Amino acid sequence: MAKKIQNEEVFQAITVGKKNIYLFIGGIILLILGYILMAQPPVYGFLTITLAPIILVFAYLVVFPAAILMKDTPESKK
Repeated sequence: MAKKIQNEEVFQAITVGKKNIYLFIGGIILLILGYILMAQPPVYGFLTITLAPIILVFAYLVVFPAAILMKDTPESKK
């Protein structure tokens, strides 16, 4: 019986809320923006060398892990 209760707690912890979806969509938008900026014509310009990689690293290392790891609190479900 104890194993069944533990399994139910695990399934409750993996639920996806609105915050997770919004963060994931925001990450996808940042990825698209980063790749579009990287494809701009001046190859050695500020956009392609500096800004686009910063946006891509931020999306991959901050936004996507936050979307995966963030849990909805009971106050946010109201």
